[in-house]
Amino acid sequence: MSRVGRVERVTKETSVLVEVGLDGTGRVDVATGVGFFDHMLAQLGKHGLFDLTVKTEGDLHIDAHHTIEDTALALGAAFREALGDKSGIRRFGSASCPLDESLAQVTVDLSGRPYLVHSEPEGMAPMIGPEYDTTMTRHILESLVAQAAICLHVHVPYGRNAHHIVEAQFKALARALREASELDPRASGVPSTKGVL
Repeated sequence: MSRVGRVERVTKETSVLVEVGLDGTGRVDVATGVGFFDHMLAQLGKHGLFDLTVKTEGDLHIDAHHTIEDTALALGAAFREALGDKSGIRRFGSASCPLDESLAQVTVDLSGRPYLVHSEPEGMAPMIGPEYDTTMTRHILESLVAQAAICLHVHVPYGRNAHHIVEAQFKALARALREASELDPRASGVPSTKGVL
């Protein structure tokens, strides 16, 4: 069974290609034109053991918003495609990842129902580098959740450095998604009493 999703999304603002293989080795080939976002997508692939290709060209002469948002939408859609009918998956996953003074806790249900709960420490620096608005982290997660149709809870109880706070979230998200999407050798069929996810 090939668990690979491939999505191309083209608008007047962006052109995005995303391919994700759930049963990979963490091979990453990412280029969005937004350095810090590329770094976060690399965390997602590496720590989730997903083979991840992302190629985005966007209207960066305006700002990074459309580029980041449309990439996250395509990523969610590709992830959903790769899951197929979700037969044999574990469905639920959770992970806590520290990064120096910061801690991120992530729990996911590949439920077919999009829902996001997200909290970060108050008073985060507004920017990481010249391009990444830290309010985009929640928007990335909203876009991912909407297209992947998953329930996602992300909580950062403490942290000071904005880079650490955001990166810990992506690492924990990667580990939680890896656990939830893995095939369970003891399970058969869709992991729901409804018979569908």
